[in-house]
Amino acid sequence: MSDRLAAVVLAAGKGTRMKSDRSKVLHAVAGKRMIDWVLDALGPLGVDPIVVVTAPDQDTVRQTVLSRAGSAIQHETLGTGDAVKAARGSLEGWCRDGGTVLVLFGDTPMITPATLAQLIETRRGAGDPAVCVLGFEPKDPALYGRLVTGPGGGLERIVEARDAGPAERAIRLCNGGVMAIDAAVLFAYLDRLENSNTKGEYYLTDLVGIAREQGRGCAVITCDPIETLGVDARAGLARAEAAMQARLRRAAMEGGATLIAPETVFLSHDTRLGRDVTVQPHVVFGPGVVVEDGVEIRAFSHLEGARVASGAVIGPYARLRPGAEIGQDARVGNFVEVKAATLEAGAKVNHLSYIGDARVGAGANIGAGTITCNYDGFAKHRTDIGAGVFVGSNSALIAPVTIADGAIIGAGSTVTTDVPADAVAVVRAEARVLPGGAIRFRARRTAGNKTED
Repeated sequence: MSDRLAAVVLAAGKGTRMKSDRSKVLHAVAGKRMIDWVLDALGPLGVDPIVVVTAPDQDTVRQTVLSRAGSAIQHETLGTGDAVKAARGSLEGWCRDGGTVLVLFGDTPMITPATLAQLIETRRGAGDPAVCVLGFEPKDPALYGRLVTGPGGGLERIVEARDAGPAERAIRLCNGGVMAIDAAVLFAYLDRLENSNTKGEYYLTDLVGIAREQGRGCAVITCDPIETLGVDARAGLARAEAAMQARLRRAAMEGGATLIAPETVFLSHDTRLGRDVTVQPHVVFGPGVVVEDGVEIRAFSHLEGARVASGAVIGPYARLRPGAEIGQDARVGNFVEVKAATLEAGAKVNHLSYIGDARVGAGANIGAGTITCNYDGFAKHRTDIGAGVFVGSNSALIAPVTIADGAIIGAGSTVTTDVPADAVAVVRAEARVLPGGAIRFRARRTAGNKTED
């Protein structure tokens, strides 16, 4: 039995119910396009080649998969069997030497490598089945094709829901769509498909009947129904997102993170949470976040493209934007935004501040309301704040500017020039207090506002 593996990923569906200018398989679940979830599931299995079948107008899909897979075009919408036929030019020569061809769908992001591996193993196993089909048992099987099995558990046929009789409708084992097919017979069987059905399409499911006619056995394995979840509309996309979030949360907790209210935490496909990380309710992780051990992320914070070192505390109501590097035991407090900036070990920005395009040195303390003014209307500039610096509340640091180690900036300062180490800088207008001035001011205003009766 050959160990060679190829795959055909069907992605030509127009997804008209998505009401979108974007191809269906390019919509994201947990920050990753659905087609990429499927290709990633194939990755650990050593599948080569992979052919993604697209519609003629799906140039963006073909460009998206270019570095990972070949592509083929299904010129007319004539069913799943016709879609696999579209890969003939890429696979027919490969198939002559035998092996297994996986057929799966680009809009099923929940499929796992483990399930695909089991499908492949069964196809290669006892009895040399020509086709192995992925099955599942949904709560409500009404709309799904039924898998009819024989006394020994072999798959005898697939019956579409619309064609099922009473006995077949009582079957709870349903067609999950994914197949593993003997490469040596794939295109010969495809050429035998007929379109004598109400839709006038060539159904891939008819391969089971053809294999049986040729004296070959067919098999079925089962999986968690969630893995077969396909997306055909926005509601389906929301269901896939909810299912993926549940999977990601579970993996994070199994890895040693505490999610106090997991159903309120949203993770990206690549979120990395270390051991003993605590995530309070209503935290959102965008793509590219790495959180090291022992960090606390407090409620209502949003992180994207950021790295947080061990022992740091973030939030509540903090926002870490791309390029934020938060050092060990640093503090980023409520209503603080950090972008393209590094906070070194033990630095504190505790409230109501914006730190952008900057370095905040180890142990520095940034007072409430401080901002780094990094944009002059044309270009971004950097602010460099040294170790042990204290910046008083409500200060504006006009970049490019350097505040050297140990310096102190008085509250309310607008700093436009470099401040040397251990210096004190106070940059604000001299205070003027006019005794009785308020009384005189009100008197002038009152006199000026009098009107004649």
